[in-house]
Parts: sequence; C-alpha cells; structure tokens
Amino acid sequence: MTHQSPTTHQSIEIRPVPGLPEVRPGDDLAALIARAAPGLAEGDILVVTSKIVSKAEGRVRQGADRTQAIAEETARVVARRGDTVISQTRHGFVMAAAGVDASNTEPGTVLLLPTDPDASARRIRAGLPVKAGVILSDTFGRPWRNGLTDVAIGVAGVRPFADFRGMSDGYGNPLMATLTALVDEIAAAAELVKGKLDGVPVAVVRGLSHLVTEEDGPGVRPLVRPADEDMFRYGSADVVFARRTIREFSSEPVDPAAVRRAVNAAISAPAPHHTTPWRFVLLESASTREKLLDAMLEAWVRDLRATGFTEESIARRVRRGDVLRRAPYLVVPCLVMDGSHTYPDDRRNAAEREMFVVAMGAGVQNLLVQLAVEGLGSAWVSSTMFCRDVVREVLDIPETWDPMGSVAVGHAAAPPRDRPPREAADFIVTR
Repeated sequence: MTHQSPTTHQSIEIRPVPGLPEVRPGDDLAALIARAAPGLAEGDILVVTSKIVSKAEGRVRQGADRTQAIAEETARVVARRGDTVISQTRHGFVMAAAGVDASNTEPGTVLLLPTDPDASARRIRAGLPVKAGVILSDTFGRPWRNGLTDVAIGVAGVRPFADFRGMSDGYGNPLMATLTALVDEIAAAAELVKGKLDGVPVAVVRGLSHLVTEEDGPGVRPLVRPADEDMFRYGSADVVFARRTIREFSSEPVDPAAVRRAVNAAISAPAPHHTTPWRFVLLESASTREKLLDAMLEAWVRDLRATGFTEESIARRVRRGDVLRRAPYLVVPCLVMDGSHTYPDDRRNAAEREMFVVAMGAGVQNLLVQLAVEGLGSAWVSSTMFCRDVVREVLDIPETWDPMGSVAVGHAAAPPRDRPPREAADFIVTR
C-alpha cells in the first residue's frame, strides 16, 4: 500500500515480511528478520509485533488462566467490569489485561509484554545489517472509540513525534497543541499489511527515512504522559483511593473553577427527605483566611485554657491546625437543616439530625474525591466545629449554618504518606 506522507508529501511503501519461522525463546530476532527481508535498506523502518519479541525473550508463561499473570503485571487497576480489566503496566502503559495475551501462542500459555520494549527495539536494531529504525507494536483499545489499533510500545532510531506547536496553519492560525505521535501512526499503518490472523508479525515501511535517526533516541518514553499531566488518570477502580490527606502545599495558585466543579460533585451526594443540606463557603481572599484563622486560634486557645490544658499541650494542638495556614485556599462546608422533620421526642429529633450529618459527610467526601480528580490536594480539619459562633461572625453567614470543619486545598508540595495497610475483612461482620 502507498500513500502520501503529511510531512514530506512523498510516497511511502509498507510491505509485509512473510516467511518468518515460529519464534522460540533465545532466538536472534534481528538475524531471523534480516534473512526474511533481504531487501532491507538503510532508512527503512521495521515494525515488529511485540508478541514475537516476548517469545524470543522467554516472556511466555505456562497456564491458560490469565488472571494471576494479569495481577503480576499490573501496577495499577484503572477500571474493571466483569472479567475485563484495564491496567497500568510497570512500563506506564494503560491497556487491557496489562498486555497479557493468550492469542498467537501455544495452547496452555500466555504471553507477557517485553520487560523493556525500548531496550528490545535497540537490540534488534543493533543486529540488523543496515541502519534502520525499529518500532515494537502492540494492540490497544481507545477509551472513547470502539475497535482496536496498533501503537508503538518500543522504539529505536525513529523520531517519535512531529511537533507543530508554535507554528501556524495555512490560514495563519497558531497551532497550540498539535503534537503528532508519528511512531503510533506508523505502527497502525503497518498493521494493515500484517493482519491478526495472517502469521505475518513484521512489516517494512519505506519512504520515511527522514524520521530515522543516527542515535537510538528516547524510545517510547516521551509518549507516556506523566501522571501530573494526565486529566484522566483516575479510573473507576481507583478514583476513591486517589483522595489523600495533603498537609504540605506548594505556592501554585488554586483554580477557583476547579473548586466549583468539586462543589458540584459534593452536592450530588444523597440526603434525607430530598433535601439539600450542604452549603460551602469558599475563602478565596487571603485576608479573609487570615482573619478567620486568627479568630479561630484565639477561640481555641481560650477554650483549651479554660478546660485545664497545659500550655505545652495547647501548643501541640494548635500546631495540628497549621495545615490551614499553609494552604492557599480554604473551603468551609456548612450543614443546614432546611427540610428536616421535628418530632415530639428528643430521641427521634437526635436521629433526624444524625441523618443530615451523615449526608453532610457524604457531601464532604465527594468534594475531597473530586478535588483529587482535579489534581488538587486537600485536608479536612474539624476545627470550625469547636468555635462555630466565631466562624459565623467572621464569615457573615446565617445562624442556621453549622460549619462542619475546614478543607485546606492546594497543590501538593510532596507525596502523601503511605496509608497504613487495611483489609476489608477486618471491618466486616456477616450475619
């Protein structure tokens, strides 16, 4: 097949490499490919299906059940539905079943991805008789589209990107985000001549010699988006666990729109009697934050002294609230009892309030989780409950609003501490 390259307007040719034998552990792939493709020329690009690389490197596991292999190859479960698992591998790839494959391998075995696909590509390139580029390909699904396509998982000697950022199109419009993944496009095009069922695991792409580099280059690493730039990092399986208590914040400002999106998530929580018991005071003014925290500190110290705490104990407790001063943004969630029922006995009235407090907790949890999805760290501190009158006065909010703590918000200055290990079984009683 031939078509025009979008960057050079020259024809390219993609042809299959038939005749390769069944690959076994320890085989020299470069030698096998060179014999099967005697016309390989300098500047060609070889696209090699990763399965034969896995076979040659002994990444074959006995056992038809993929479940254990998937678990061992998974660094993070992104989503799960029934038997389908979308995993992040140790390479950083997000793909179905952590790349563990039971196709095109002997019955009773599964194939694992190469341990280091870039290194595998470099070894193949080094063994070729000419200076060619090498791309290792594998099949990926896409989050928003049906169907599969091949992408590059290992690269040697091929420029991975065409970067058009900072240029202008034919109409003079500036290109702000156009970064074309050339090696993925080449991998997908090569699959058209390899096919899934034809037993042709290698293709040669000719006509893109301007993309072949003298050095092996950076490999596929630049294509793997860093976690802090990934807007969709948290999948359905781990979004709740993304919420972590952050106590140290950087000086980077908080986007108020992101906080408002988090509030939108908060007010989707369940509540009794079809009520909306949540209110959120957003402290976007530094002077307001300082005024509130100074007033709260004075109230805490006065209360602790009156209760008989020592000055050393008071200082220790006050330090725990310092996280609020270190945060560039504060949210004060408030409970309102509008729509609650009044009963003739205190027991039922107490239960009624508890229902609303539980709903408030659900709203705060939604807020914290969505802040994490927005890339923001947070810490919930219960301090405002001990001086509600002071908080109402400083923030000028109604008497019917009960401040239910404060949420410090900001960009994490350091990773959170590891969570202590917990097992669900330790918290479950079955009857």
